[in-house]
Amino acid sequence: MSAHIRLLPLLAIPLALGSFAASVSTRAEQPSQPFAVAGLFVELNDTDSDLGLHAEIDGGTWTSLEIEGPRERQLLGIVSKGRLRSQGLTQLAFETAEPTFEELDPADFFRRFPEGVYDIEALAQGGGAFESRVRLSHVLAAPPQAKVSGLAAAENCDAAVLPEVVSPVLIDWDPVTTSHPEVGKAGPVTISRYQFFVQQGDTKLSLDLLPTVTEFEIPTSITAAGGQFKFEIIARTSTGNNTAIESCFVMR
Repeated sequence: MSAHIRLLPLLAIPLALGSFAASVSTRAEQPSQPFAVAGLFVELNDTDSDLGLHAEIDGGTWTSLEIEGPRERQLLGIVSKGRLRSQGLTQLAFETAEPTFEELDPADFFRRFPEGVYDIEALAQGGGAFESRVRLSHVLAAPPQAKVSGLAAAENCDAAVLPEVVSPVLIDWDPVTTSHPEVGKAGPVTISRYQFFVQQGDTKLSLDLLPTVTEFEIPTSITAAGGQFKFEIIARTSTGNNTAIESCFVMR
């Protein structure tokens, strides 16, 4: 009787291995499909002099994900466990820390994240895989040169003198057509969109603008409170890279 008891686990082992092999084979036979959204890009805050790496990934349900850089160097690996694995993941966005140029020289940043093709791969929850190849560029847009109701924007919000204006407040900037003169790599630049933000305390407004739109009149409902306001303009290139400037103005 005891001999039969010892045999039961031994019989179960090849069955489990066979089931696992069949699962792997089934997954391998299913073709991979691209992510609905897959992007890896650099963001420069030209006002604060800092750089960061950002990613946006979306589409389908997956249980593990990996990003590999040039020469197959792994950049990121995520494996979900337990209940999270059962539920599945569909979206991932991240941004790195953004040390100032004094802490991390731009040349060192770009060596850390070399220009080239990066592979983003994930194991789909129901079998198969997601896979997209994205190209990271080192070409950044020049910083937008802004005006506040015709006055040159301050270099930053700590400037000794900030533009003092009355409502309505018009923020406008010259179209960005060239690469950054000092940071990154020189090259052709095509703006895909501008992003505009304005805020005072908990009051915030943000919007995306077409690449042909280089001005925005802030609604009086936003500026009616008076005081100091902060605004930001981001120039986004067709390769996904962002160049941002920040400034402030005061309502009279």
